[in-house]
Amino acid sequence: MKKGQRSVRDLKIGEKGTICCLTDPEMSLKLLEMGCIPGTEVKLNSKAPLGCPVTIIVNDYTLSLRLDEAATIVLK
Repeated sequence: MKKGQRSVRDLKIGEKGTICCLTDPEMSLKLLEMGCIPGTEVKLNSKAPLGCPVTIIVNDYTLSLRLDEAATIVLK
């Protein structure tokens, strides 16, 4: 990830972003199958009390991710 780029991990609750790309080749297929497609808007819905996992809203459904998974979703 380049300096100045943000990932889903960096979002605050209620904040939205548009997916730019996915950085982890192994995780990418799983995320693509779950609707995390470049150009799609995501919104951070909640964070667990200790910060992990987080839930995001993608295409009108809620997806739960670990922080390391969320960090692989780069935003525009």
